[in-house]
Amino acid sequence: MNKMTWSPRRLARPLLAAAMAISLLSGLSGCALVVVGGAVGGAMAVSDRRTLGSQTEDTGIELKGSNRISTVFGDAVHVDVTSYNRRVLLTGIVKDEETRAKVENEIKGVENVQSVVNEIQVGLFLPGVGAQSNDALITTRARGVLVGTADIYSSSFRVVTEAGVVYLMGRVSQREGDTGAEAIRGIPGVKKVVKVFEYIDEGDVKKYVAPPPAKVDPVPNPDPVN
Repeated sequence: MNKMTWSPRRLARPLLAAAMAISLLSGLSGCALVVVGGAVGGAMAVSDRRTLGSQTEDTGIELKGSNRISTVFGDAVHVDVTSYNRRVLLTGIVKDEETRAKVENEIKGVENVQSVVNEIQVGLFLPGVGAQSNDALITTRARGVLVGTADIYSSSFRVVTEAGVVYLMGRVSQREGDTGAEAIRGIPGVKKVVKVFEYIDEGDVKKYVAPPPAKVDPVPNPDPVN
């Protein structure tokens, strides 16, 4: 039997595969368009108004925050961590105000977190499978409504639903935020819409508009073969 030898190239292959998988997962969670080549910056700007660095940090914040809550509190709490441009939204339910404050403090200690919006509710009963499924359905419908709403860019919105309350995050203008929130209020099952936006000037919105596609001259048909 030949003895296996390890080389930098052999080690690099699994590392490269892992890196590609992580990039794919982060792209899916952040609804970001990943493009290989020199067009990365322009494509990312069109689909997501965060920088690539911010998107990467947001993914890390969500993973680290969720792991920290799970380690410290276990199954005693139901808390979701959503990060957008390093601003963290906490949703869910805990047993008392003391636990609510402790969860917030834990998240504030996570690297790269700039601010925390604590929307955790205090109660005795954790949500069941039915309630979570209903929230997931509302989130799906909300995303569809945003896609179909004129004069806004749905990729600039992040939707989180907890107990029928829809939280909207993103870098949007005041007009975009109001238009999106109003459209979602009409979805069946939505109790309230909470805006957790980072507002930008209306003029800055134009910076993220995709340029029109380049005009390509048609290729003449070849002479038919007799």
